[in-house]
Amino acid sequence: MIPSADYSVVDTQSRSGVSWAAIFAGAAAAAALSLILVVLGAGLGFAATSPWADEGASAKALGISTIVWLLLTQIISSGLGGYMAGRLRAKWANLHGDEVYFRDTAHGFLAWAVSTLVAAMLVLGTAGNLVGAGASAASQAVGMTAAAGGAAAANADKDSMGYFVDSLFRGDGPAPVSEDAANGVAARILAKGVAGDGALTPEDRTYLAQLVAQRTRLTQPEAEARVDQVIAQVQELKMKAKQAADTAAKVAAWTALWTFVALLCGAFFASLAALYGGRRRDQVQWMEGEYVAHRTIQR
Repeated sequence: MIPSADYSVVDTQSRSGVSWAAIFAGAAAAAALSLILVVLGAGLGFAATSPWADEGASAKALGISTIVWLLLTQIISSGLGGYMAGRLRAKWANLHGDEVYFRDTAHGFLAWAVSTLVAAMLVLGTAGNLVGAGASAASQAVGMTAAAGGAAAANADKDSMGYFVDSLFRGDGPAPVSEDAANGVAARILAKGVAGDGALTPEDRTYLAQLVAQRTRLTQPEAEARVDQVIAQVQELKMKAKQAADTAAKVAAWTALWTFVALLCGAFFASLAALYGGRRRDQVQWMEGEYVAHRTIQR
Protein backbone atom coordinates (compact mmCIF):
# COMPACT_ATOMS: atom_id res chain seq x y z
CA MET A 1 0.00 0.00 0.00
CA ILE A 2 1.25 3.49 -0.93
CA PRO A 3 1.47 5.88 2.05
CA SER A 4 -1.11 8.67 2.03
CA ALA A 5 1.62 11.31 1.82
CA ASP A 6 2.71 9.94 -1.55
CA TYR A 7 -0.72 10.13 -3.18
CA SER A 8 -0.34 13.84 -3.95
CA VAL A 9 3.04 13.24 -5.58
CA VAL A 10 1.68 10.47 -7.81
CA ASP A 11 -1.33 12.62 -8.74
CA THR A 12 0.93 15.56 -9.64
CA GLN A 13 3.18 13.42 -11.82
CA SER A 14 0.22 11.98 -13.72
CA ARG A 15 -1.25 15.37 -14.63
CA SER A 16 -0.80 16.86 -18.07
CA GLY A 17 1.76 19.62 -18.34
CA VAL A 18 -0.57 21.70 -20.53
CA SER A 19 -3.20 24.02 -19.09
CA TRP A 20 -5.46 24.44 -22.10
CA ALA A 21 -7.86 26.72 -20.27
CA ALA A 22 -5.04 29.20 -19.64
CA ILE A 23 -3.80 28.85 -23.22
CA PHE A 24 -7.21 29.56 -24.75
CA ALA A 25 -7.75 32.47 -22.37
CA GLY A 26 -4.44 33.99 -23.40
CA ALA A 27 -5.15 33.35 -27.09
CA ALA A 28 -8.55 35.04 -26.83
CA ALA A 29 -7.01 38.07 -25.15
CA ALA A 30 -4.25 38.26 -27.77
CA ALA A 31 -6.67 37.96 -30.68
CA ALA A 32 -9.03 40.60 -29.26
CA LEU A 33 -6.24 43.09 -28.56
CA SER A 34 -4.71 42.42 -31.97
CA LEU A 35 -8.05 43.18 -33.62
CA ILE A 36 -8.37 46.42 -31.68
CA LEU A 37 -4.86 47.54 -32.61
CA VAL A 38 -5.33 46.63 -36.28
CA VAL A 39 -8.56 48.64 -36.46
CA LEU A 40 -6.84 51.56 -34.73
CA GLY A 41 -3.89 51.36 -37.13
CA ALA A 42 -6.22 51.30 -40.13
CA GLY A 43 -8.02 54.38 -38.82
CA LEU A 44 -4.77 56.24 -38.29
CA GLY A 45 -3.59 55.22 -41.75
CA PHE A 46 -6.75 56.45 -43.44
CA ALA A 47 -6.50 59.71 -41.50
CA ALA A 48 -2.93 60.23 -42.68
CA THR A 49 -3.63 59.57 -46.37
CA SER A 50 -5.18 61.91 -48.92
CA PRO A 51 -6.64 61.36 -52.41
CA TRP A 52 -4.51 64.23 -53.66
CA ALA A 53 -0.95 63.50 -54.74
CA ASP A 54 0.60 66.53 -53.01
CA GLU A 55 -1.16 66.09 -49.65
CA GLY A 56 -1.02 63.59 -46.81
CA ALA A 57 1.76 61.21 -45.86
CA SER A 58 4.05 59.84 -48.53
CA ALA A 59 4.00 56.21 -49.63
CA LYS A 60 7.39 55.62 -47.99
CA ALA A 61 6.23 57.07 -44.67
CA LEU A 62 3.06 54.98 -44.78
CA GLY A 63 5.06 51.84 -45.53
CA ILE A 64 7.45 52.41 -42.62
CA SER A 65 4.64 53.30 -40.22
CA THR A 66 2.72 50.17 -41.28
CA ILE A 67 5.73 47.96 -40.54
CA VAL A 68 6.30 49.61 -37.15
CA TRP A 69 2.62 49.30 -36.23
CA LEU A 70 2.58 45.65 -37.29
CA LEU A 71 5.56 44.94 -35.04
CA LEU A 72 4.01 46.79 -32.11
CA THR A 73 0.69 45.00 -32.61
CA GLN A 74 2.34 41.60 -32.51
CA ILE A 75 4.55 42.44 -29.53
CA ILE A 76 1.78 43.98 -27.41
CA SER A 77 -1.00 41.51 -28.19
CA SER A 78 1.22 38.43 -28.05
CA GLY A 79 2.84 39.68 -24.85
CA LEU A 80 -0.57 40.10 -23.20
CA GLY A 81 -1.72 36.66 -24.35
CA GLY A 82 1.46 35.00 -23.14
CA TYR A 83 1.33 36.77 -19.77
CA MET A 84 -2.25 35.69 -19.18
CA ALA A 85 -1.48 32.12 -20.21
CA GLY A 86 1.42 31.99 -17.75
CA ARG A 87 -0.39 33.76 -14.94
CA LEU A 88 -3.58 31.68 -15.19
CA ARG A 89 -2.04 28.24 -15.63
CA ALA A 90 -2.24 25.64 -12.88
CA LYS A 91 0.58 25.72 -10.36
CA TRP A 92 3.09 22.89 -10.74
CA ALA A 93 4.39 21.62 -7.42
CA ASN A 94 7.51 19.51 -6.90
CA LEU A 95 8.97 20.41 -10.32
CA HIS A 96 12.51 21.38 -11.20
CA GLY A 97 13.07 25.02 -12.17
CA ASP A 98 14.15 24.12 -15.70
CA GLU A 99 10.94 22.17 -16.29
CA VAL A 100 8.82 25.06 -15.02
CA TYR A 101 10.77 27.40 -17.30
CA PHE A 102 10.09 25.16 -20.31
CA ARG A 103 6.40 24.75 -19.53
CA ASP A 104 5.89 28.48 -19.06
CA THR A 105 7.51 29.34 -22.38
CA ALA A 106 5.58 26.53 -24.07
CA HIS A 107 2.30 27.93 -22.74
CA GLY A 108 3.13 31.37 -24.10
CA PHE A 109 4.09 29.94 -27.46
CA LEU A 110 0.91 27.85 -27.66
CA ALA A 111 -1.23 30.88 -26.77
CA TRP A 112 0.46 32.83 -29.59
CA ALA A 113 0.01 29.91 -32.00
CA VAL A 114 -3.70 29.53 -31.26
CA SER A 115 -4.39 33.25 -31.63
CA THR A 116 -2.40 33.37 -34.90
CA LEU A 117 -4.28 30.38 -36.32
CA VAL A 118 -7.64 31.93 -35.37
CA ALA A 119 -6.68 35.20 -37.05
CA ALA A 120 -5.48 33.35 -40.15
CA MET A 121 -8.72 31.36 -40.35
CA LEU A 122 -10.76 34.55 -40.11
CA VAL A 123 -8.73 36.23 -42.83
CA LEU A 124 -8.88 33.20 -45.12
CA GLY A 125 -12.60 32.81 -44.45
CA THR A 126 -13.27 36.40 -45.46
CA ALA A 127 -11.16 36.03 -48.58
CA GLY A 128 -12.94 32.78 -49.42
CA ASN A 129 -16.33 34.47 -49.17
CA LEU A 130 -15.19 37.21 -51.52
CA VAL A 131 -13.80 34.68 -53.98
CA GLY A 132 -17.02 32.63 -53.78
CA ALA A 133 -19.13 35.70 -54.51
CA GLY A 134 -16.92 36.56 -57.46
CA ALA A 135 -17.11 33.01 -58.80
CA SER A 136 -20.91 33.01 -58.51
CA ALA A 137 -21.16 36.26 -60.44
CA ALA A 138 -18.75 34.95 -63.05
CA SER A 139 -20.73 31.72 -63.50
CA GLN A 140 -23.89 33.75 -64.10
CA ALA A 141 -22.12 35.92 -66.62
CA VAL A 142 -20.78 32.90 -68.51
CA GLY A 143 -24.25 31.79 -69.56
CA MET A 144 -25.09 35.22 -70.99
CA THR A 145 -21.80 35.71 -72.84
CA ALA A 146 -21.10 32.24 -74.23
CA ALA A 147 -22.08 33.11 -77.81
CA ALA A 148 -20.29 36.44 -77.67
CA GLY A 149 -17.23 34.73 -76.24
CA GLY A 150 -17.04 32.36 -79.20
CA ALA A 151 -17.21 35.24 -81.64
CA ALA A 152 -14.58 37.17 -79.66
CA ALA A 153 -12.26 34.16 -79.72
CA ALA A 154 -12.62 33.91 -83.50
CA ASN A 155 -11.87 37.62 -83.83
CA ALA A 156 -8.82 37.28 -81.57
CA ASP A 157 -7.42 34.49 -83.76
CA LYS A 158 -8.02 36.64 -86.79
CA ASP A 159 -6.36 39.73 -85.25
CA SER A 160 -3.29 37.75 -84.19
CA MET A 161 -2.48 37.22 -87.88
CA GLY A 162 -3.78 40.63 -88.96
CA TYR A 163 -0.32 42.22 -89.09
CA PHE A 164 1.04 39.53 -91.40
CA VAL A 165 -2.08 39.67 -93.57
CA ASP A 166 -1.60 43.42 -93.94
CA SER A 167 2.02 42.84 -94.95
CA LEU A 168 0.88 40.62 -97.85
CA PHE A 169 -1.00 43.47 -99.51
CA ARG A 170 1.43 46.32 -98.99
CA GLY A 171 2.37 48.24 -102.09
CA ASP A 172 4.66 51.17 -102.73
CA GLY A 173 2.22 53.31 -100.79
CA PRO A 174 -0.96 52.81 -98.77
CA ALA A 175 -4.10 52.43 -100.81
CA PRO A 176 -7.07 54.68 -100.03
CA VAL A 177 -9.16 52.88 -97.41
CA SER A 178 -11.81 53.82 -94.89
CA GLU A 179 -10.98 55.45 -91.58
CA ASP A 180 -11.64 52.26 -89.61
CA ALA A 181 -9.46 50.18 -91.90
CA ALA A 182 -6.58 52.66 -91.66
CA ASN A 183 -6.88 52.77 -87.88
CA GLY A 184 -6.87 48.96 -87.76
CA VAL A 185 -3.69 48.72 -89.84
CA ALA A 186 -1.94 51.36 -87.70
CA ALA A 187 -3.04 49.64 -84.49
CA ARG A 188 -1.68 46.28 -85.63
CA ILE A 189 1.67 47.84 -86.61
CA LEU A 190 1.99 49.57 -83.24
CA ALA A 191 0.94 46.41 -81.38
CA LYS A 192 3.63 44.43 -83.20
CA GLY A 193 6.26 46.98 -82.20
CA VAL A 194 5.15 47.14 -78.55
CA ALA A 195 5.12 43.34 -78.28
CA GLY A 196 8.81 43.31 -79.18
CA ASP A 197 11.40 45.79 -77.95
CA GLY A 198 9.14 48.80 -78.45
CA ALA A 199 10.71 49.86 -81.75
CA LEU A 200 9.36 49.58 -85.29
CA THR A 201 11.24 48.04 -88.18
CA PRO A 202 12.29 50.54 -90.89
CA GLU A 203 9.68 49.10 -93.29
CA ASP A 204 6.88 49.43 -90.73
CA ARG A 205 7.98 52.94 -89.77
CA THR A 206 8.03 54.12 -93.38
CA TYR A 207 4.70 52.52 -94.23
CA LEU A 208 3.03 53.91 -91.08
CA ALA A 209 4.39 57.39 -91.85
CA GLN A 210 2.99 57.15 -95.39
CA LEU A 211 -0.38 56.15 -93.97
CA VAL A 212 -0.31 59.09 -91.56
CA ALA A 213 0.71 61.51 -94.32
CA GLN A 214 -2.12 60.25 -96.51
CA ARG A 215 -4.72 60.77 -93.79
CA THR A 216 -3.45 64.06 -92.33
CA ARG A 217 -1.94 65.84 -95.37
CA LEU A 218 1.43 66.07 -93.65
CA THR A 219 4.71 65.77 -95.47
CA GLN A 220 6.60 62.52 -95.22
CA PRO A 221 9.23 63.91 -92.80
CA GLU A 222 6.51 65.44 -90.63
CA ALA A 223 4.60 62.16 -90.61
CA GLU A 224 7.75 60.24 -89.66
CA ALA A 225 8.38 62.71 -86.81
CA ARG A 226 4.85 62.13 -85.56
CA VAL A 227 5.32 58.36 -85.73
CA ASP A 228 8.56 58.64 -83.74
CA GLN A 229 6.79 60.80 -81.16
CA VAL A 230 4.00 58.26 -80.71
CA ILE A 231 6.48 55.39 -80.48
CA ALA A 232 8.39 57.30 -77.78
CA GLN A 233 5.17 57.74 -75.82
CA VAL A 234 4.38 54.05 -76.13
CA GLN A 235 7.87 53.11 -74.95
CA GLU A 236 7.53 55.47 -71.97
CA LEU A 237 4.22 53.91 -70.98
CA LYS A 238 5.73 50.43 -71.32
CA MET A 239 8.65 51.45 -69.10
CA LYS A 240 6.32 52.89 -66.48
CA ALA A 241 4.29 49.67 -66.50
CA LYS A 242 7.47 47.64 -65.94
CA GLN A 243 8.54 49.93 -63.10
CA ALA A 244 5.10 49.66 -61.49
CA ALA A 245 5.24 45.87 -61.73
CA ASP A 246 8.74 45.80 -60.20
CA THR A 247 7.62 48.11 -57.39
CA ALA A 248 4.59 45.94 -56.66
CA ALA A 249 6.78 42.82 -56.54
CA LYS A 250 9.24 44.49 -54.14
CA VAL A 251 6.41 45.72 -51.91
CA ALA A 252 4.92 42.22 -51.77
CA ALA A 253 8.32 40.71 -50.93
CA TRP A 254 9.08 43.24 -48.18
CA THR A 255 5.57 42.87 -46.76
CA ALA A 256 6.00 39.10 -46.52
CA LEU A 257 9.45 39.41 -44.93
CA TRP A 258 8.35 41.95 -42.32
CA THR A 259 5.22 39.93 -41.55
CA PHE A 260 7.51 36.96 -40.92
CA VAL A 261 9.69 39.09 -38.60
CA ALA A 262 6.61 40.41 -36.78
CA LEU A 263 5.28 36.90 -36.20
CA LEU A 264 8.64 35.77 -34.85
CA CYS A 265 8.68 38.75 -32.50
CA GLY A 266 5.17 37.86 -31.38
CA ALA A 267 6.17 34.27 -30.60
CA PHE A 268 9.24 35.43 -28.67
CA PHE A 269 7.45 38.03 -26.56
CA ALA A 270 4.52 35.68 -25.90
CA SER A 271 6.93 33.06 -24.50
CA LEU A 272 8.84 35.69 -22.51
CA ALA A 273 5.66 37.19 -21.06
CA ALA A 274 4.35 33.73 -20.16
CA LEU A 275 7.56 33.06 -18.26
CA TYR A 276 7.14 36.30 -16.34
CA GLY A 277 3.45 35.60 -15.68
CA GLY A 278 4.26 32.10 -14.44
CA ARG A 279 6.87 33.44 -12.05
CA ARG A 280 4.35 35.94 -10.70
CA ARG A 281 1.82 33.12 -10.39
CA ASP A 282 4.22 31.02 -8.32
CA GLN A 283 4.95 33.95 -5.98
CA VAL A 284 1.30 34.29 -4.94
CA GLN A 285 0.85 33.85 -1.19
CA TRP A 286 -2.25 31.82 -0.31
CA MET A 287 -4.01 33.21 2.78
CA GLU A 288 -4.87 30.16 4.89
CA GLY A 289 -4.92 28.99 8.50
CA GLU A 290 -4.97 31.62 11.22
CA TYR A 291 -5.37 34.51 8.71
CA VAL A 292 -8.55 33.05 7.23
CA ALA A 293 -9.94 32.28 10.67
CA HIS A 294 -9.15 35.81 11.84
CA ARG A 295 -10.93 37.34 8.84
CA THR A 296 -13.93 35.09 9.43
CA ILE A 297 -14.19 36.20 13.10
CA GLN A 298 -13.99 39.88 12.08
CA ARG A 299 -16.93 39.43 9.73
